Amino acid sequence: MKKTGGMIFTESLIRNGIKDLFMIPGIQLDWAVDALRQKDGEVKLFVPRHEQTTTYMADGYFRASGKVGTAMVVPGPGALNAGAGLSTAYASNSKVMFLTGQICSKGIGKGYGLLHEIKDQTGFVAGLTKWNTLVQKGEDIPGALDEAFAQINQGRPRPVGVEVPHDFLQESYDMPEVAPAVPTLAVAKLDQTLINDAVALINEAKLPVIYAGGGSLSTASREGILALAEKIGAPVVMSDNGRGAISDRHPLAMNSLAGRAVFEYTDLVVVLGSRFMDVLSPDTSWPMEKAKFIFVNIDADDMTAPRTPSVAIEADVGDVAPAIANLVKARKALTNEQALSVKDWASQQIEEIQPQASYVAQLRNAMPDDAIFVNELTQIGYLARIAFPVYEPRTYIGPGYQGTLGYGFPVALGAAVGGDGRRVVSITGDGGFGWNLQELATANRYNLPITLIVFNDGHYGNVRAIQKRQFGAEVAVELANPDFGLLAQSFGVDFVSVDNPEDLGKAVSESITKDGPLMIEVKVGVMPSPWHLLRLQPLGGVVAPNTPANPLKAVFS
Repeated sequence: MKKTGGMIFTESLIRNGIKDLFMIPGIQLDWAVDALRQKDGEVKLFVPRHEQTTTYMADGYFRASGKVGTAMVVPGPGALNAGAGLSTAYASNSKVMFLTGQICSKGIGKGYGLLHEIKDQTGFVAGLTKWNTLVQKGEDIPGALDEAFAQINQGRPRPVGVEVPHDFLQESYDMPEVAPAVPTLAVAKLDQTLINDAVALINEAKLPVIYAGGGSLSTASREGILALAEKIGAPVVMSDNGRGAISDRHPLAMNSLAGRAVFEYTDLVVVLGSRFMDVLSPDTSWPMEKAKFIFVNIDADDMTAPRTPSVAIEADVGDVAPAIANLVKARKALTNEQALSVKDWASQQIEEIQPQASYVAQLRNAMPDDAIFVNELTQIGYLARIAFPVYEPRTYIGPGYQGTLGYGFPVALGAAVGGDGRRVVSITGDGGFGWNLQELATANRYNLPITLIVFNDGHYGNVRAIQKRQFGAEVAVELANPDFGLLAQSFGVDFVSVDNPEDLGKAVSESITKDGPLMIEVKVGVMPSPWHLLRLQPLGGVVAPNTPANPLKAVFS
């Protein structure tokens, strides 16, 4: 029986385990979309209101569930619109399958001006994925998709891309049934010499510190990190992407602010699954000359200059951390009491940033441990990077190094689909919310369990604060906002407005068991800067006020 390329395409997605698809239909996808209609019991379609949201939702879906998130759009402007979400997924190490149509195969690269043609779509897709392919003939569709899924499931988690010319989806092919894909993942053999070298350095160190990044969130990685930390009494400092590597309730679990105290006295840092780079300059997160470093990363590029590790192990953290934990000598480099004194030192400084600290505390207290928190680039969100405790893996989602304003709400929608019924709490500023406020329609259409919180100060608040600090004046930062209550009502979304932390906590708490979405507006004013507390070292140009004495000074100086 002959099948259209669209049918073969759809069957390939199903064969590779795709059950949820974030997409917007269009003429170059018609034959694939009709094939999906015929398989509506096997693949659920989520259709947002902007192509940008398809990739954002796929990103959030992966980060909440660990399952591949799949997005599909038309070529040209559709693919370009989806680029912002794809770039965030790339920066955040997310498994996103990016499917895009192409113009007619005979017109690619010819410049005929065909509908949705852009000069080099394949080059654009390549720049935002770790692997990509342009299908060259219809018979190659199943093989291309099988290879894409094999690529996405090996090595460093990042998006992959597949382009299919629309004429291949429309044409019919006489092809045999394809067996379900069986992934053949390469298993790298650990270099025991490097493992032994790392163990020797750890055993010799006075105060070894573990730095856990986004590559530390698998079950094996988390278990290995916890075993190693507890065996030697090493504090675990978690990057923004590494939040949840171990529970913040553990005495040895530390945010980057607490990390400043232990990094001041460390003589060895074990960097696990992190780029370990500064956010704005091509420098390391901590000066290399101040300690010895062990790097473990699945991507060799993340262990090169300016990083100068004494030992560099190219492997998955989930394989290396347990191997090291089994071999190191048991001891207590840092006691639980000493670790807790460091965490208290950090908490005291966080508590001084008001009202942000109170808003973050109310959010945490109102949310169950397994609820998913999606942080944004907003005044509350910046402090939340270090002030919001994370108790379970895949319950904290941040913007990654891309720092895309407005990413949070659409990513939260995908997290709500992938979160298996768990409540998603998404915070955003009124500026960032403007990027995707139309997606209230998506939250309502699919009755997603999301609590959307919009902090409304009428400005691009962080840009305004930077301008005031640097230049003593402001420009182009005032916003003309809608009436958020009327906006929510127009989309059929329940709405609450509050103006203080306590009332926000009550509203969030009441929303946890709610069926469907709730929007909460929080009216706020100008807030103090938290930037002197963020990251291992303050950002260049940010002047930190007087810092309390390091509680470890008496122990290690």
